[in-house]
Amino acid sequence: MAEKLIQRTFVMLKPDAVQRGIVGNIITRIENAGLKIVGMKQSWADSEFSKKHYSDHVQKPFYKGLEEFITSGPVIAMVVEGIMAVEIVRKMVGSTEPRKALPGTIRGDFAHHAYEYADKKGIAIKNLIHASDSEENAKKEISLWFKDDELHTYKTVHEMHVF
Repeated sequence: MAEKLIQRTFVMLKPDAVQRGIVGNIITRIENAGLKIVGMKQSWADSEFSKKHYSDHVQKPFYKGLEEFITSGPVIAMVVEGIMAVEIVRKMVGSTEPRKALPGTIRGDFAHHAYEYADKKGIAIKNLIHASDSEENAKKEISLWFKDDELHTYKTVHEMHVF
């Protein structure tokens, strides 16, 4: 039963996180929470891949700006594992709109962008990080970004105390 509570989720550090040089800070927060990175790579998404990743948004008015943003620089794609990882990572990330993200969250501490500003500029909101919003989407996103042989199983010291 407890094994079913161990989940994998997909996390992407977007071009703004990479370009600002805060990747290490964000990864440290994930690891400090006792979550385990079981897959990680740097990648540069093209238009075709963006459409696959954001397939639910392609027909929405904001998609063009989102695609321009996500293809504007390299991203760090990660698979993170831990107890109820989808929920925990989403809490750590904070509200999608950084100006509404609480202090202590990744977006609340490292970003302050607002929908209104992004809409007026005709750009995507700069919110640093994407995290799967459900187990179903995590599985879909993980399989899109990673091959099975790119994911690893290993023990951490946290597992002695947490699992």
